[in-house]
Amino acid sequence: MNLALETLKTRGFVQQCTDIEGLSKLMDLGPVTFYEGTDPTGGSLHIGHMVPYFAFRHLRDAGHKGIALLGGGTARIGDPSGKSEIRKMLNYEQLDKNTESIRAQLDRFVGFDGNTAFTVNNKDWLANLNYIDFLRDIGRHFSVNRMLSFEAYKMRMETGLSFIEFNYQLLQSYDFLELYQRHGCNLQIGGDDQWGNIVAGVELVRRVEGAEVFGLTFPLVTTADGKKMGKTEKGALFLDPAITTPYDFFQYWRNVQDQDILRFLLMFTFLPVDECNVMCESGKNPNDAKERLAWEVTALIHGKDEADKALSGAKAAFGSLSGGDKSAMPHSEIARSKLEAGYNVVDLFSDTGLVPTKSEGRRLVKQGGAFVSGSDGEFSAINDPAEVIGTDRLNLEGELIIRAGKKRYLLIKTK
Repeated sequence: MNLALETLKTRGFVQQCTDIEGLSKLMDLGPVTFYEGTDPTGGSLHIGHMVPYFAFRHLRDAGHKGIALLGGGTARIGDPSGKSEIRKMLNYEQLDKNTESIRAQLDRFVGFDGNTAFTVNNKDWLANLNYIDFLRDIGRHFSVNRMLSFEAYKMRMETGLSFIEFNYQLLQSYDFLELYQRHGCNLQIGGDDQWGNIVAGVELVRRVEGAEVFGLTFPLVTTADGKKMGKTEKGALFLDPAITTPYDFFQYWRNVQDQDILRFLLMFTFLPVDECNVMCESGKNPNDAKERLAWEVTALIHGKDEADKALSGAKAAFGSLSGGDKSAMPHSEIARSKLEAGYNVVDLFSDTGLVPTKSEGRRLVKQGGAFVSGSDGEFSAINDPAEVIGTDRLNLEGELIIRAGKKRYLLIKTK
């Protein structure tokens, strides 16, 4: 198998391919041009969007040319794949704003140089299409029966599929044809939920141009317990630091399950495979590998400085107030007078937002999951919902840390 494909397979990326042997032979002949498409339906990507872009970088590093297609045109309709109901329609101005935001995020990760990696916007060829001509020239190549055989449409037929969504596959297929004609693009990559759309594009290029092109999909990553990877208590793990702070981003990876460490190291870092395997050998401390995973992914998305700050903040939270850089930790301010009067622990946890409600705070305390640091920075469990927290727990800087369970921390500053 071609070395680039072997790398993707070894690191867990390969799910389905229209013709893996044919693609391998083509890549052995020289560089191929490939593309990955992303619709700007929101202002930020989340980590689930990034699986194809990690593969993008592996392919680019192997000498192939990558195109990041921004779906400013297709987003006007919305892809029904993986959705139980029609997507919310956004105005064109908002889509343009989202497109630029996502382009900037991808540029920081991929590094678009205009040659080995660059972006295009399908709005450029879709926005002013003549619908009658499009149906005559493109629509005639599609079989409705064939379209309905794909899982994305079969699932939506049960809940209701709008006619506008039914057009989406035609438009995405047309993107592949345009990129083949404009840039010699002969490979589309994407998540496995795009398999039907990708196959349709491969078939359209073959019908119109008589050319053989390929599709390659990657798994939709789930955690060891079957949950969608990147889902947190606060929602998706976004790349925008204004939505998901670099500290919270770091903490997600620092707290992955032991069974997921190797898989995530291989897929979400560029560390050598052998190094990843060594870190996860039996007998090694899994927390060391988790910390390395968290730092590597955070550095790739937010930069090394933010990764260092998040690591230092995590050490402060997991260790004591006397160590690490607390500036990266999520924090809240309260009046010192409240602690002087004695702050009920349940009120403290709920008022600062570490738990959403007082009833959940009481439950947390009764179950032994509430911890508060002392003046020496060390944590102690609070088991009585009536207990009050006083100024005796503050460190010299007038701070303390509260903790819910093993993973959620909050730095409390007094004023």
